[in-house]
Formats: sequence, structure tokens, C-alpha cells
Amino acid sequence: MKKRLLLISNSTNYGENYLEWPKHHISDFLSKTGVKRALFIPYAGIALSDQGIESSYDAYEERVNRVFNGLGYNLYSIHRERDPVQSIRDALAIVVGGGNTFHLVYMLHELKLMKPIKEMVESGTPFIGWSAGANIACPSMKTTNDMPVIEPQSMSCLGLVPFQINPHYLDANPEGHGGETREQRLEEFMVINQNIYIVGLREGTLLTVGNGKISLSGKKPMRVFKAGETPREYSGEDDIGFLL
Repeated sequence: MKKRLLLISNSTNYGENYLEWPKHHISDFLSKTGVKRALFIPYAGIALSDQGIESSYDAYEERVNRVFNGLGYNLYSIHRERDPVQSIRDALAIVVGGGNTFHLVYMLHELKLMKPIKEMVESGTPFIGWSAGANIACPSMKTTNDMPVIEPQSMSCLGLVPFQINPHYLDANPEGHGGETREQRLEEFMVINQNIYIVGLREGTLLTVGNGKISLSGKKPMRVFKAGETPREYSGEDDIGFLL
């Protein structure tokens, strides 16, 4: 298996700088590839500027690039490329930022980027995604938490891993809250989709995939769901190879 993936639940923990907690994981991941320049996909970042979506993409690229530059890497954004499909094929690494999963998936289908991204990553191009960017590595976006601000052509995603991720997974049921918990929402998914695992990936955690193996990093365990099975907790010391 040539795929090399870094799938991060969230970019920023409360009270920290942007990408502060995962930045050393990102650096370690990229250092093993020899890559110094990566293509950034900003399409989930639609509310980072009051000057319109293109300006939001600009702001997103600048924000992420500041962190990557500090680690010794450089990003260039696909929204500036004249031929987005060719830019995917030429990329040495692909980085997908978080934000609104519906808009991200809409754009990837609209620009016909799903297939070339999948082909490149499966042939060995390193892939990093956080939040929505991690969600799209799954077979579909159906376990996102996001508002459906736009309707994609399809909810199908890259299928780089055979399970679903629920980023920012929360156990909490706030006092006075009468709606469903996150677990109850995922149970609804499992009623319709009974043969697929879901990883509840808590904030401050990430999954690394490479050499046919998968591991969890971070200070919290992850919660794994599947229809007909009792949800289980897994720490970074546990073997989670069954997910692949």
C-alpha cells in the first residue's frame, strides 16, 4: 500500500495558535517524504473574509502558509492555478484545509478533482487533511458536522480509507440541550449504512496511514462505531488495523 495519509480531527485547540497542536506531526510526516512544497486546497474555507469567496481562499492560503513556512515548507493554492486537474497531477504533496465540507465536496466534484486526487494519493502522493479535509478521505461526507450551505453533485468522496471519520467528535450532552447527541446522530447513519466503521475522532487527535498500517496519535482515545456492535474506545497504544 503506497498511500501516505495524515488525517487530523481539528486545526486548533482552544486557546492555542492556529495549527499549533498538529504542526509537529505535520512536520514529521512531511520530513519522511522529502517533499518541501505542497499544493493546498482551500475550498472549505468560505468565511475567512467579508470580501467574497476568492478573498477567503487568499486569506486561507496565507494563514496556512505562515505555519508551513515556519516548519520549512511552502504551500501554493489550487485556486490560483490555471489548470486545477493538472496541478493535482503535478503536486508533490496535497494539503486540504478544514471548514465547510459541503462546499469543499461541491468544488471537488465541480472541478472534477476527486478522481485525480484519489489516483495521485493511491500512487504515493502524501495527503494531509484536517476536519473537512480529513472527512473527504472517507468513502463519503455523510458523517460531517457541517451546515449544508450548497448541494454537491454527490456526497461520494475519495475513499482513501474504507471507514468514515466524524471530526471534532464530542461526548458531551450540554445541560438543557434537548436535541440529539453526536453519538445519536451517528447511530442514525448506522441505521442506513450498516457495514462501515465510523471513527469518532476527538479534537487533539489524528490518524496516520502508511505502509499498510494505521495509528492514532494524540492525548485522547477515539471512539469506534459499527451497526450491531457496542461502541469501543481505542488509544494510541491499541492495534486499529482492522479499520483498513
